[in-house]
Amino acid sequence: MLARIAAVRDQIRPSERKLADYAMAHPGDVINLSMAELADRVGVSEPTVARFCSALGCRGFREFKIKLAQDIAGGMPFLHQDLSVDGELNADGGVPGAVLAGKLFDRTIATLMQVRNNLPADAVDRAADVLAASRRIEFYGSGNSGTVAEDIQRKFFRLGIPTVAYTDSHIYFASALTLTKGDAVVAVSSTGRTRDILDAVQNARKAGADVIALTRSGTPLAEMATVSLVADIADDFDIHSPMTVRIAHLVLGDILSIAVALRMGDTLQERLKRHDRAVDAHVSEKAAER
Repeated sequence: MLARIAAVRDQIRPSERKLADYAMAHPGDVINLSMAELADRVGVSEPTVARFCSALGCRGFREFKIKLAQDIAGGMPFLHQDLSVDGELNADGGVPGAVLAGKLFDRTIATLMQVRNNLPADAVDRAADVLAASRRIEFYGSGNSGTVAEDIQRKFFRLGIPTVAYTDSHIYFASALTLTKGDAVVAVSSTGRTRDILDAVQNARKAGADVIALTRSGTPLAEMATVSLVADIADDFDIHSPMTVRIAHLVLGDILSIAVALRMGDTLQERLKRHDRAVDAHVSEKAAER
């Protein structure tokens, strides 16, 4: 919930933003307040609190407090802990490796736990059904999301489905126009608001192709997609912060590829065995030539 608040903060009204800031700064206080008390403390109306809860996907203030309490109990403040190393330098002025590794591992693990707990099983099943039935799958992403798209495509091409990954916005914009019904796009975007990705996805949908989105909830990309697998992560991008969104999307890509592979059954297993035998033979021949 803390991550979801941070994710929607810039898209909600200024009065609701005041609630977001207070909840992130004082989550322990919020769970012990009534709606009226929270509204009074922040200086907003009770209807504003209700709208704020709705924007977070909660049915009411009670559900919002329950989910916020679960975050606190589950250790989710790791997501928001300061990764600065002030006061933790060693004698040479460097950062102790154990300190840095511990913080980054803890934050990444907490992020993955959050994504797992919020991932609807039916979304995974629906996305896997779409991809398993597709004649062709194209993977789109820009920047860091482009790297993720390429990684996921490398897992899918071994399944025997024609696949390609594009990270150039001009190319995936044009390629999406060539798709037809029965094709699919996997669009990766940490923000869900990248204009080039949205334009390409719009082209794909108009052409009749399905779109699986790996992105944030409540974003234009999530709303345009056939199925969305969301990772609502409050990720910052300074040099002391791990790219937890990227890691979460890589795991979601693994989930999709394995789910599709399981749907393909024994036929795929035989194909993979032939593939492995061919690769082993090729490597042996190259070694013998040397």
